[in-house]
Amino acid sequence: MANPRHPLRSPLTIADVVLTGLTGTIERMPRWQPSEDQAARAAELIDLLGVGPPANDSWTTFSQGERGRALIAREQLLETLDHVHTTHPHLASVLVTHHLEELPASTTHAALLREGKVLASGPAYDVLTTNLISKTFNHPIRIQYAAGRWTATARPSCSCCPLT
Repeated sequence: MANPRHPLRSPLTIADVVLTGLTGTIERMPRWQPSEDQAARAAELIDLLGVGPPANDSWTTFSQGERGRALIAREQLLETLDHVHTTHPHLASVLVTHHLEELPASTTHAALLREGKVLASGPAYDVLTTNLISKTFNHPIRIQYAAGRWTATARPSCSCCPLT
C-alpha cells in the first residue's frame, strides 16, 4: 500500500512522484520525459484525489496525508497501464524495475538480467520465481504472487532458512 514515508533521494515534485508509477521507479528516470497524455493523466489523478498544494510543490513540504494521496495517484497511474493493456492488447510495453511489487497486473513476460546477460526469460509466472530472482540478485529472496501482484521479501542468507 502507499507509504507516506516514501524514500526519495532527490527533490521531486508531487507530479514527479506520481509519474514514477509509469517507470516503476521511486526516482525520475534520467533523460525520461512523460508524454503530454501521461502528464495530463497524472495531473488528473492528483486533482481527483485532492492531493492539496500545487503538483509542482516539493514532496518534502507535504503532510503525510497529502503524501499518501499522491502515492495512491501513483498506483492508479500503474492501473492505467493495465487499462491500456486491456483496451489496446496489440500494444506492447516494457517496464524496467528492481521492484517486483510495481509490476502491473497485466505483466505477461519477464526477463532477468545478471551481469549484463539474460539469466532467464519467458512467461512471468515461470521466470519470477524464488530460485531465479535469488540467483539474479545473488541473495535469498522469497517471491510470492497473489491477486495479480508480485511481492519480494529478502530472506536471511543462512543454511537454517531454506528458500522454499
